[in-house]
Amino acid sequence: MKNIITKDAAYKNLINKIGKAYTRQKAFAISAVNLELLKGYWEIGQYIMEYEQAGKLRAEHGKMLLVELAKDLTSQHGKGFSRTNLYNMRQFYRTFPILQTLSGELSWSHYIELLSISDDLERQFYEQQTRIERWSIRELKRQKKTALFQRLALSKDKEGILQLAKEGHQIKTPDDLIKDPYIFEFLGIPEDSLYTESDLEKRLLDHLQKFLLELGKGFAFIKRQYRITLNNRHYRIDLVFYHYILKCFVLIDLKSDKLEHYDVGQMNMYINYFKTEVSQADDNPPVGIILAADKDDILVEYATGGITNPIFVSKYQLYLPDKEALQAQVRAILEREHEQRQ
Repeated sequence: MKNIITKDAAYKNLINKIGKAYTRQKAFAISAVNLELLKGYWEIGQYIMEYEQAGKLRAEHGKMLLVELAKDLTSQHGKGFSRTNLYNMRQFYRTFPILQTLSGELSWSHYIELLSISDDLERQFYEQQTRIERWSIRELKRQKKTALFQRLALSKDKEGILQLAKEGHQIKTPDDLIKDPYIFEFLGIPEDSLYTESDLEKRLLDHLQKFLLELGKGFAFIKRQYRITLNNRHYRIDLVFYHYILKCFVLIDLKSDKLEHYDVGQMNMYINYFKTEVSQADDNPPVGIILAADKDDILVEYATGGITNPIFVSKYQLYLPDKEALQAQVRAILEREHEQRQ
């Protein structure tokens, strides 16, 4: 039988619409099933808590309750009711007491990871950010280890910290791109070892997925060692990205040593070149980020003073930060502003 269907633009459009509808409904179904699973765990936690409160059980009796429940429920229903799981369900209800706030976009494993965070603001931030950026469990664990919340919070006032916890990290201006410090522990470079800027650049690109995770949402890699030529003299920008949220190029220069004042001037030249020669009419002005092993804040202040282009200087670390020290600094910001208002 002769095929009478012409696979023209209209036919291809039909295929596209059916595919989108299928993908959308499949994602909705997965989210709906996941949400029902979370509701079930939440209700189990609620029943355990209500039983404990009605009997006014002490902590040691609460532990024995979970042991007995684990035995009896496993005997009747099989796997899934270990003492650890029951404890997590109980904590799930305690930590997220409003059922309607649960998100089907997060799995039970995500919530287990969130339960390990004792600080309410920090936990709210990671919950929102996991949903916004669709982090896997591994990505969520890494961001917790690198103290992402504290690193972002230290550049804000109390109101900004509260907003960060409530809404997650929203990218609206070039300032929102910046962390200080950046954490490159995934490169596996010993802290006291010698390395060149080209070594650092190569390692970052060898671990591009983790590097993009550290940079944050919206970065698309364009090129390494981007060459520009002025009067027959060649210059190379270490890394060039395009940020699809801010709609601008992001130029990154790497410094394996302490920042010098002329590094800022060089980045200013790169930005001016990109504005004139590379950016399109509908692009926003390029952003420059200099990542240095060390920096002098006063030198940075004077070197960037009077420059209108968005140039940021941040340190990077090859090891995980002292999270407790960062937490103490964030608490100090919150407490200081509270005292000032009294």
